[in-house]
Amino acid sequence: MAQWESLSQLHSYSQQLHELYDREGLPMDVRHYLAAWIEKQEWARAAQDLDFAMVLYQVLLENLDNQYSRFVQEESFLMQHNIRRYKQNFQRYQERPCSLASEILWFLEKEKEILQTANLAEQGLKMDQSPSQTDGHQNLERQMAGLRNEVQCIEHHLICLEEQQDEFDFKYQTIKMEVKADKSQQNKVLQSLLNKLNECRKTMLSDLTKLLDRAETLQVVLVQRELRDWQRRQQRACIGAPDNVCLDQLEKWFTCVAKCLFQVLKFINKLEELMGKLTYENDPFQIEKPALQSRADTLLRDLLKSAFVVETQPSMPQGKGQLVLRTNVQFSVKTRLLVKFPELNHAMKVNVSMDRDIPQIKGSRRFNVLGTDSKVLNMAESQNGGMVADFRHLTLKEQKTGVGGKGISDISLSVTEELHLINFLTVFELSGTSVELQTSSLPVVIISNSSQQQSAWAAILWFNMLCHDTKDVLFFASSPVASWPVLGEMLSWQFLSATQLGLDGRQLDMIAQKLFEVQENYDTCQISWAKFSKENSAYDFTFWVWFDGILTLVKTYLENMWKDGSIIGFISKENVKRLLRRKVRGTFLLRFSESIKDGGITFSWVDHSATNQTNVKSVQPFTKADLSKIPFHEIIRNFQIMEGDNFPENPLLYLFPDTPKDQAFGKYYVDKCGDDSPYAKYIRTKLLFVAKEDRVEAQSPMCSDMPEGLEGLDSENALCGQTADEDASLNLGEEALDDPMLSSTGTATDSELLAFLNNQENFNYGDLLTIDDGHLAPNDLALQAFEFSIGQMQPCGATNQ
Repeated sequence: MAQWESLSQLHSYSQQLHELYDREGLPMDVRHYLAAWIEKQEWARAAQDLDFAMVLYQVLLENLDNQYSRFVQEESFLMQHNIRRYKQNFQRYQERPCSLASEILWFLEKEKEILQTANLAEQGLKMDQSPSQTDGHQNLERQMAGLRNEVQCIEHHLICLEEQQDEFDFKYQTIKMEVKADKSQQNKVLQSLLNKLNECRKTMLSDLTKLLDRAETLQVVLVQRELRDWQRRQQRACIGAPDNVCLDQLEKWFTCVAKCLFQVLKFINKLEELMGKLTYENDPFQIEKPALQSRADTLLRDLLKSAFVVETQPSMPQGKGQLVLRTNVQFSVKTRLLVKFPELNHAMKVNVSMDRDIPQIKGSRRFNVLGTDSKVLNMAESQNGGMVADFRHLTLKEQKTGVGGKGISDISLSVTEELHLINFLTVFELSGTSVELQTSSLPVVIISNSSQQQSAWAAILWFNMLCHDTKDVLFFASSPVASWPVLGEMLSWQFLSATQLGLDGRQLDMIAQKLFEVQENYDTCQISWAKFSKENSAYDFTFWVWFDGILTLVKTYLENMWKDGSIIGFISKENVKRLLRRKVRGTFLLRFSESIKDGGITFSWVDHSATNQTNVKSVQPFTKADLSKIPFHEIIRNFQIMEGDNFPENPLLYLFPDTPKDQAFGKYYVDKCGDDSPYAKYIRTKLLFVAKEDRVEAQSPMCSDMPEGLEGLDSENALCGQTADEDASLNLGEEALDDPMLSSTGTATDSELLAFLNNQENFNYGDLLTIDDGHLAPNDLALQAFEFSIGQMQPCGATNQ
């Protein structure tokens, strides 16, 4: 739908549209009748290209002539009058068509803002903004509009002042030439004109002062509130928070204030020009102009220095997160200038350096930036047309000289606690204003080996969670403690950013209990940096190593099940028993192991003994070594337990609280047979985990905090443990002679197949599970050994290999 048509249907925003077109520049009638033509033209180009602007100007006048002819035919006298008047008004742009193009472009952009506001209102307010923030932004928008209106008013008043001064000059020159005139009367006339001119000059200076007051107020809001809020949101977003870090709105506001200040400087230059033509004793221009110009210059420079930011923080393509960099590995980073002037496109060069003007720690490393370390700000590398310099191929190389020199103190930090800044420098030059701009990235941690990645990311999390001073490279020399509400929120962000589902209150309570033991309220609990990432727990690894191991396990192997809410995960054994004790037999839940360094997951289920006593049982955790070979949902699906000489059965029936197992996980099942089956050339089989109750005390190949069991291959048509029928046979084609499972004659007997399958050396299934140093709880079952059971063999048909 065309822009004007969309606007005309926004009845609740009609007042804003009327207020917009109350301004001079583009009459609403012209906008309405020439809507299609206006929206198709390249006004941005015309604002910069005089020849192109002149073409559009001439076509605009022709279109107005066509509209006039149409209203003549329709005998619409009023519209004839309006169109003729509009055309006459546009004649003033004959010598400056670029100004007309800029006017029309401004109106079109304001229309887009009204549409965007309406769209947001229809969809509901932005989720990342509170009502107070939204109200503040709307108020800021109104103030920006007022600032633009005030600039236009002063521009008009300045034209009137120039005309008034020309009138005075003309009469003064005329009176001088009149020899016989009454001098006293003439002097009174001139004095009267001069007094009026003097009052107008004072009014102009007063208006400019008020304009600077308004610009300064808005600038303080932008720099001290809006920009700082964005910088804090960016810090949080770097560590997983779902915060909005889009800079488009800030860019519009910064550009608006900058254009206003540039306009004020033009006005002041115009005052200088008027003063050169006419000045007098106690001329207010002479008295107040220098201070006014100094203030405008200072405001503009301060605004420009704040407007140069790092839009996208440094990151490696395959890194764990932003701000962790590895030597000799390429990384990218993007800077942006929030003051957008198209005439500066490709005109400002940005240079990169490391650790400029920061205090040095004794023994800290120094780095050089290699690669394309100089680029120009341009609009081509930005999706939204912002002025950006996108560095995509930078690397860091450690300096081999000067390491270990004197620092500011004897502070000793580990490699992953060293913080470094990447600096960016450029020069802004426009309309006689030249300002050196510099900005820096958030502190980065630089590693030289992938084994340091986990600790480095912990440092980035801790810094950006707690520190608001983005240049504090000595943060870890005396790191503050973190309160549990802040830490818990950050931990939830890790799952949210990795899997799109964060941690709920129950899961966070379990983690808090692990860190602080049982408390009535954890809000006042605090944790130190050392306890978070440096001090080992009872299991000989740190809290962060344990948590990050689970996160990696979920992201790699369990993401869909986690997003479905199937995994409770963070829950203690005591709470598992409390939740399951009153559930029906076969109810189970999935939880993470507390004793496995790289992450482990297990399931616990409720069972009833022969005396109707309720028992909660668990199986030893499955690690990444297991899940890399067998999907967890298949383990749950096919897990069986054997009690005495009874047939094995699957004790897992209902996912907590009461969802049938196949309903919860059925969408993940993949039954492969025929040509898609990996065993189509041999026997239709599947891999089972079987736990034997009567072998709990036997030596297990794995120890952990969970059951004892067996793993085996089972025919789809036979019970676990059943041997193959000796009379069964399998006929295969001659092309299968090279198969190791077949005899040299081309036909394998059942006994040969059984011998091959039962030889663990041929399969090495022992690698499916890893050793864990945990201890079995009384009701935990450990997977005991591997037995390969083959049911009655069914030929899948002769197949060619």
